[in-house]
Amino acid sequence: MGTQHCRPDLPVLMLHNLDRHWPADAISEALDLTNRLSQALLEIGHPTEMVCVEGNDLNHLLKDHRPDQCIVFNWCEEIPSLPRSADRVAAQLEDLGFVFTGADSKALALSQDKFQIKQCLIGKQIATPRWEIFGRPHPVGWEVFPAIVKPVFEHCSFGITHESVVYDARQLRQRVEYVLDTFHQPALVEDFIDGREFHVSVIGNGRLRVLPAAEMDFSAFTEPSGRLCTYDSKFDPTSSDYQLIDLKLPAPLSGEEQNHLEATALAAYRAASCRDYARMDIRLRDGIFYVLDVNPNADLSPDASLALAAEVAGLSYGQLGSLLVNLAAQRSPKFDQLGKNPLPDGVVEDV
Repeated sequence: MGTQHCRPDLPVLMLHNLDRHWPADAISEALDLTNRLSQALLEIGHPTEMVCVEGNDLNHLLKDHRPDQCIVFNWCEEIPSLPRSADRVAAQLEDLGFVFTGADSKALALSQDKFQIKQCLIGKQIATPRWEIFGRPHPVGWEVFPAIVKPVFEHCSFGITHESVVYDARQLRQRVEYVLDTFHQPALVEDFIDGREFHVSVIGNGRLRVLPAAEMDFSAFTEPSGRLCTYDSKFDPTSSDYQLIDLKLPAPLSGEEQNHLEATALAAYRAASCRDYARMDIRLRDGIFYVLDVNPNADLSPDASLALAAEVAGLSYGQLGSLLVNLAAQRSPKFDQLGKNPLPDGVVEDV
């Protein structure tokens, strides 16, 4: 997978967020990750400047930058101290006329609401676990167990622990009450798909490329409640979840399974109006691939599954970043493109 049609000279503003209320180690890690991606783009040839979002006024922050002179690499997860505000960052960039990488504000707002994502998937006849939303502490009528209970507006497995998997009505009621009391938002209850889990990344617009699928190997866990990606498994290197879940990349799949999984990922990408790149979390049970979640602007850290999958596909970290910059640049006539889509052969034509 090459990047022969990419321009390496496009100027980039690396927009990232930082909250001074974070612990010192979290601030240090965030800066390190931003520096690593910026350096990777510089090594490709992109003039790159880091711009840190520490307030909510992007107009003032970007007043010295012109939209016709740079591509914004939207590395900004939220406005500091304003949870679930990634869409507001994108909306301000749109209002200011900047071209930026990743999903637009509407797609980011959609992705924050699991209810809306479920509706999109169902509307396109894409398999997703049976589900229901409960806004009161008495989940009447649910009879599918084991089930998993999640906060409806959170991502990155925030609020997901082993206790999220419940086996009877009593545990279900307790966990729904916990979500309502702790996160002050409705609870999403799903049929727990106790099967293989895959993280499938897609790149492109119109012409799409599915990267090699990564499989989360839960074989170290004997109970269903252990076979899931908890918050600790993603962010706490000292936790047993982080240490015991292995990553298989590429995932061992038959040709038929590979084709079915890729088709499911592409359908979900389109249904959620993703742009440039995204990651789909998908589980397999009884021959059916169920979409658990759609993640536009997915984690691009060097050790995250998307970057690792790109590496398996032949893209260095810098080449991956450059490809995303070039995909964004195609949305503006202000940037002189080569007249070719930067994605290589082997892509899927959108219809």
